[in-house]
Amino acid sequence: MDKIFKTVASSHVSISVLMLPSHTNFSGKIHGGYILSLLDQIAFACGSKFSGNYCVTASVDTVNFLKPIEVGELVTMKASVNYVGKSSMVVGIRVEAENIQTGYKKHCNSSYFTMVAKDNEGNSVPVPGLILSNFEDVKRFCNSLKQIALKKERDHHQEVFNYTSKETLEGLKKYNIQINLD
Repeated sequence: MDKIFKTVASSHVSISVLMLPSHTNFSGKIHGGYILSLLDQIAFACGSKFSGNYCVTASVDTVNFLKPIEVGELVTMKASVNYVGKSSMVVGIRVEAENIQTGYKKHCNSSYFTMVAKDNEGNSVPVPGLILSNFEDVKRFCNSLKQIALKKERDHHQEVFNYTSKETLEGLKKYNIQINLD
C-alpha cells in the first residue's frame, strides 16, 4: 500500500467566536480557561481533518498568552498541522482578537498541541505524511523538531538529575526560596 501524503494547507481550520461577558474572569478579561477550551477544540478539528480519524490531545506543549482579550472582541483561531510522526501531529494555533468597531487586530496567543489519531477501538493509527509546500511550512516543521528534541532532553534530565546532591542544593541558594528539609 502506498503511503498517503497531504499538504499542510489541507489541515487548515479556522474558527471565529465573539467574546461575551459570560467568558470573563474576575478582572473583566476573557478567561484563559475558556480560550484553552477553544484551543483544544480547534486542535481536535485540525488533527482529525488531516488524519481522517478521531484524535485525542496527548500534550499541550506551549500556550503563550501574549495579550488580554476583551469582551466584545471577535477572536479568530487559525490552526494547521506543523509536524507529523507515526500517529501523532503537532498542531500550531494562532489566536487573534479583533475590535469589531475599529478593525484593530492583535495577536493574543500562540499554542502548540500534540494530537494522536485513534481508531474506533482507541488504538493509535498512522497519519498521512506531510507535504511541505513553502518555506513557512519548512520553518514550522523544523521548529517542531526542535521542540520535540527539547521535550526529550527535559524528560531525560528529570530521569537522571540528582535533586538531592549537595551541589544541587547549594546551587538553589541563589533563588528566592527557603529550603527546610527534615
